[in-house]
Amino acid sequence: MFGSVRKCVNSCFVNTYIVLRNAKLHTRPDFTKNNFNVTRGYYNTLEENHIQFFYQLLGEQRVIVNVSDLERYNVDWFRHLRGNSSIVLRPKTTEEVSHILSFCNQNRLAVCPQGGNTSMVGASVPIFDEIVINTDLMNEIISLDDTSGVLVCQAGCILENLNNYVNKKDLMIPLDLGAKGSCHIGGNVSTNAGGLRLLRYGNLHGNVLGLEVVKADGEILDCLNTLKKDNTGYHLKHLFIGSEGTLGFVTKVAIQCPPKPKSINLAFLGLQTYEKVLKAYKLAKHSLGEILSAVEVMDTPTMQLVNEHLHLPSPIGDYPFYLIIETSGSNEKHDLEKLNTFLDLSLVKHFVLNGTVTSEPSKCQAIWNIRERIPEAFHKDGYVFLYDVTLPLQNYYTLVKEIREYMGNKAHRVFGFGHLGDGNLHLQITVKKYSPEIKSFIEPYIFEKVIEMNGSISAEHGIGFLKAKYLHLAKSNAAINLMQDLKDVLDPKGILNPYKVLPRE
Repeated sequence: MFGSVRKCVNSCFVNTYIVLRNAKLHTRPDFTKNNFNVTRGYYNTLEENHIQFFYQLLGEQRVIVNVSDLERYNVDWFRHLRGNSSIVLRPKTTEEVSHILSFCNQNRLAVCPQGGNTSMVGASVPIFDEIVINTDLMNEIISLDDTSGVLVCQAGCILENLNNYVNKKDLMIPLDLGAKGSCHIGGNVSTNAGGLRLLRYGNLHGNVLGLEVVKADGEILDCLNTLKKDNTGYHLKHLFIGSEGTLGFVTKVAIQCPPKPKSINLAFLGLQTYEKVLKAYKLAKHSLGEILSAVEVMDTPTMQLVNEHLHLPSPIGDYPFYLIIETSGSNEKHDLEKLNTFLDLSLVKHFVLNGTVTSEPSKCQAIWNIRERIPEAFHKDGYVFLYDVTLPLQNYYTLVKEIREYMGNKAHRVFGFGHLGDGNLHLQITVKKYSPEIKSFIEPYIFEKVIEMNGSISAEHGIGFLKAKYLHLAKSNAAINLMQDLKDVLDPKGILNPYKVLPRE
């Protein structure tokens, strides 16, 4: 029953974000200002003398003003939002970012920091005509200490490239995302990205040792510490991790990299009920202990989605729920024995109905493709409302069932999947066509239900533009006021990523 995974899924990894970004945008959203109730802030508009300053600083090759070239920087990956920026700047150094922000601050020009533009909540695209500062040319790896495992790099380094680099020294980046082939480490830090293996390695607040950040006025803040212990005053780096570019522009990152595991096993399991999912997860924690590195869950509609649109069927047949359990360790025999013990016990206790296990890299990747390519299927299923929430595990799938009942025939599909190991649910609602009426039907109802279930309205994607108006549901007035105070101190003119995170007046 638990054998090598059948070769029914494509073992060649396809990075969904690159594939779709390079594809022609077959649908172009209306301008965000037309679809959402938002008013442009009191910022100056771009003038010819401003453009000339940027040309002199960066040269014409690194200043984008052509309308057709600007499209990909103005539209978010899900094609929900569309800004109207008329210029994109591509600096290579921290000093260039400093000059840009100093100039923009003096001239009250709003800016939009942007990395790989894979944000799920509209944090990385302009809302109006903000100047886009893209980090794709800030891609230098500065140093790697393979003894301490500390990597220092520029913010524009692509996550997958960093992982490939440290792999040569038997290390790994403690962050793994479906967008790893195009997302930038600076964007990961700015959103406190979570990913598949947070269960094992924790979030970026724990893994980032230091940052270099440029403030709104152009001052360079050097917090680029590479020490694991430094208790000298306030830990300023934490202000910028997860601030989504609203408090400062991250230019360099120091991150600790754990050893690359020598033994990786992956199990793909079929289960009857969500109650059995929880029992299997609890058993996995106790049976696998220190080698447990990822626990992902998907429901039947999710599997139907990837099969229908991407021709990736379940390798074990059809079941109401699926678990992907990964182990990572240093002793292949020891790890496989522990995994087989867990699997045998899961079958005896009737937690699991069927499954397959493999340690072959290509087959492991084939299984991960099913999970990681789910967002690619969204684009082929209509307009998707996507929600990234954290819930107590007993309420994790209750939300999916309640929203499915609430939507009725108004939705084409309601499905849930996510990082069971840290309580992070990705709940998606697809409809044939967007309308303000359907959006108002869903929101804020869904967020109110999350709060009612003692959850968080954002687990790993941040607040960005799309959730800013609902921040008050999750945070007290005192907390929001303190956030605004920090914003006023660090960015008094409000030029950094306006309309994001904090509620709009």
